[in-house]
Amino acid sequence: RRRFTKNTRALSSSDNTNYSTNLGDASNVVFNFFDDRHFWKEAAYKLLLEHFNTANLLGYGLDEQNQEHESTINAAGALLSYLKFTQRTSLRYINKIHVLNNYEYMLLDSATQRNLELARNIRDNSTNSTLLEVLDKTLTSMGSRLLKNWLLKPLLKVGSIKARQDAVEVFFSQPILRDDIRDLLAKVSDIERLISRVNFGTANARDLVGIKNALAIIPELRRLLREVKLKSFLLTETYEMPELSVIVSLIEKAIREDAPLIVREGNMINQGFNQELDKLREIARNSKQYIAQLEEREKEKTGIKSLKIRFNNVFGYYIEVTRANLHLVPKDYVRKQTQVNSERFITEELKEHETLILGAEEKTCALEYGLFTDIINKVSFETQNIQNIAEKLSLLDVLCSLAKIAAENDYVKPMVDNEERIILHDSRHPVIEQIEKNFVANDCIITQENRLQIITGPNMAGKSTYMRQTALIVLMAQIGSFVPAKKAEIGVVDRIFTRVGAYDDLTHGQSTFMVEMNETANILNNATEKSLVILDEIGRGTSTFDGISIAWAVAEYLYEHNKAKTLFATHYHQLNKLAEHLPNIKNYNIAVLEKENDIVFLRKIVQGGTDKSYGIHVAKLAGMPESVIHRSKQIMEMLEVEDEIGERLEEELQQKKVNSVEEKKYNKEETSNKFNREDLNKIIDKVKKEKQKSLLEL
Repeated sequence: RRRFTKNTRALSSSDNTNYSTNLGDASNVVFNFFDDRHFWKEAAYKLLLEHFNTANLLGYGLDEQNQEHESTINAAGALLSYLKFTQRTSLRYINKIHVLNNYEYMLLDSATQRNLELARNIRDNSTNSTLLEVLDKTLTSMGSRLLKNWLLKPLLKVGSIKARQDAVEVFFSQPILRDDIRDLLAKVSDIERLISRVNFGTANARDLVGIKNALAIIPELRRLLREVKLKSFLLTETYEMPELSVIVSLIEKAIREDAPLIVREGNMINQGFNQELDKLREIARNSKQYIAQLEEREKEKTGIKSLKIRFNNVFGYYIEVTRANLHLVPKDYVRKQTQVNSERFITEELKEHETLILGAEEKTCALEYGLFTDIINKVSFETQNIQNIAEKLSLLDVLCSLAKIAAENDYVKPMVDNEERIILHDSRHPVIEQIEKNFVANDCIITQENRLQIITGPNMAGKSTYMRQTALIVLMAQIGSFVPAKKAEIGVVDRIFTRVGAYDDLTHGQSTFMVEMNETANILNNATEKSLVILDEIGRGTSTFDGISIAWAVAEYLYEHNKAKTLFATHYHQLNKLAEHLPNIKNYNIAVLEKENDIVFLRKIVQGGTDKSYGIHVAKLAGMPESVIHRSKQIMEMLEVEDEIGERLEEELQQKKVNSVEEKKYNKEETSNKFNREDLNKIIDKVKKEKQKSLLEL
């Protein structure tokens, strides 16, 4: 049977060349190209109606007459057709269509998922040190999958967000209730997957036991939820899940807890469940006892102490005698097979009982399989109810997980609304604070007055951490979670964009700078005034002047066109001048304490820009050789002299122009006041003399 795995992609045959070219090197992806006709609207729509047994798809939010829904219908129909083709089954467990839309869920592009390390870290692509790892205290596989789904699809509707918040708050404020529910959830198997196996025809007896154990906790779960069900819409829905006591009772009576994994081996059905099965088992059991007794009688009768009665699938039951004892074999023994060291015989009595035993065992296996199939069919009939229960249990698991992590890490319930602001007091990075004992909290205030913030400061000071934690806190708030802060007020954002870090994409021939520009272009083309944009060191992948020019232009474009809430970290201190010309741009920096020849990163965000990068200090911290550090300081001093010469030269030139204008007022005959080479040399000599002393000290 062909399996539809998470790395399989069903594509229209017309896409063959395009996808093979762009993704052909992806070794973990399997491409199955499907005929175009499966994507046609008429075929797709007809298949969906037949499968869901409905007159139309309006109940699923899809209108055949609406052109905007056409691509959705085509895709859903093609996927269903592909599943029917590969799985060769009715797919009864697929009983609804859920349409994802951009007004209900936030779209997170791959760059943002990667840069924020939501479910996979950048270092080794594992879940270690990710937001998912921090928040995932779930006890079921279903809950873990749902939490990941929430992280990658934050909500956009305030009402939906608050519904989750209210439910989390119930379990946050009632730890005993939370622990009691988690104790029950710890007994739950992955019934979401198990009911799929039931419908695929691949379930075994232990799968049914897993379903039974999960369903068995529901009465106690509903009892625990009874007093809090009205405190949250989600808890009200969860409380109303069906109990399916008939299915629980059926499986409990019928299926052995220690049943074998292979169905055809039998021994799955409990004693006492079926009278006919009990009789057949008794016959088989008594017959085997009879065989053991017969072996003892034949030993006494023949005097052959080593005589054995054995069984195999080819010859059935037989008497085995070694060659040394062949002279003692009675005449009524019929030779069946000759071996190197022994011979095998059969007797009339043994033959009669063989027929009785094998007949009983064969009937036992057939009857057991029939009973098991009947139970499977009854469980399958409840697929929709079991799927509903699976959804409710996974929801409870996630809500309790978020409440537990909030209580353990001193999170606060954020105020979420549609206002255009983000206000965080003493906010923390949810992942890094788990690693660093003395994490420094920071405020983050983004309003219309400072919607674009230029953040400068040295590397390693905490600029990236500050920006990432802001994005993560906003995302956490929009999945309904509490957040790591003392207080939080968050206006819903429609998208979170990030351009952080540096890496290349050699498989597609893209350099680090090209990747950076692609991601930046995506932001400029898609961010809106309700978006949150995180930009870290735009332009560092090219020359200094190109980098400054691009960074400046990007900041201007975001300010004038996108109007998004933007945190813009840069080592180009020239960008601080933007705040002098544009009213809603403000400068911030990460505070640094200078002590003699050393610096201390205070990790605190403060107002105002800075033109110091402390790069040489960071190089020293990284373990650079002392000679390299010393030479770096010399070169920096010389470059600073050149910079100052340029600045003083510009000042003198400006002053000469001013003087020239003034002199023209009093001297009509003088038409110009030239700034000659001698004047230039005087300025250069003057600056050099001022710096000579410090240079000699080096």
